[in-house]
Amino acid sequence: MAEQYDVIVVGGGAAGLSAAVTLGRALRSVLVIDAGEPRNAPAAGVHGFLSRDGINPQELLALGRAEASQYGAGIVAGTVVAARSTADPTAGSELAFEVDLADGRTAGARRVLVTSGLVDTLPDVGGLRERWGRDVLHCPYCHGWEVRNKAIGILGSVPMALHQTLLFRQWSPNITLFLNDVVEPTEEEWEQLSARSITVVDGKVRSLEVTDDALSGVVLASGTVIPVEAVVTGTRLEARSAVLESLGVPLVQHPMGVGTHVEVNPQGGATSVPGVYAAGNVTDLMGQVMASAAAGVMAGAAINADLITEETRRAVEAARLSVATG
Repeated sequence: MAEQYDVIVVGGGAAGLSAAVTLGRALRSVLVIDAGEPRNAPAAGVHGFLSRDGINPQELLALGRAEASQYGAGIVAGTVVAARSTADPTAGSELAFEVDLADGRTAGARRVLVTSGLVDTLPDVGGLRERWGRDVLHCPYCHGWEVRNKAIGILGSVPMALHQTLLFRQWSPNITLFLNDVVEPTEEEWEQLSARSITVVDGKVRSLEVTDDALSGVVLASGTVIPVEAVVTGTRLEARSAVLESLGVPLVQHPMGVGTHVEVNPQGGATSVPGVYAAGNVTDLMGQVMASAAAGVMAGAAINADLITEETRRAVEAARLSVATG
């Protein structure tokens, strides 16, 4: 960890490992520091990832680590708690950073890429967390095929619940929207729900009913149980941004009102702080695994180009100095 790297990648998910492969293939020294807390850990499989559809999330990460290591990337387990610039702006020195791990270790690099992902904050409904990623779902493109034609309940928990309801209607004709004292459809939305034969249930949701380790119903505060085989819920999406904020990169509210994220240049992930980049769900709250991997590749290429610019400038200055001094 005492070595100075070209790039430190904070987070070893799809985005971070894809960036590490890209940078390793560009002959850059890379260190990936991973806390081992992938968002999709509860899921049985990754979907929508060409050639890897249905692969277990942990297996995908293992393959990614092997590929990054093949190109020289170092991968260590640890939690980065903060980072800071170590460059002296008064001396005009080049960009440099140091990251601090929770166990006291530190590491330095010329650039930092943060791919720390996000955290899903679930509604306060009994049993929801325990079934999360199994038969409690959020994305039809991630899980819709697996629950096709089943009885699906949509939990009114976020403003986008009506949007989720109409989306999941594509995968099943048996959809029930639970208003949960949160959702209040407009007249136009009531008409849409009726036209699509979607059942609407009023009243607060208390918990989920599970039978033989399978979701079997939604329990209302009144005690009434409505049979379902899967539940869809929106979550509050909170970017894991502590490291970025310690570097001076601000956290902002997402324009769709679904949570918080970090704004970056979409063509490579540069943040507002020179030398600091971000990619994956920390910037794109609703990006699937393949989108995060693609963002990691773009960030890796952008960082390499940034370093080449710096190295070229340094070479030109050295050549000029050599000529000037004879």
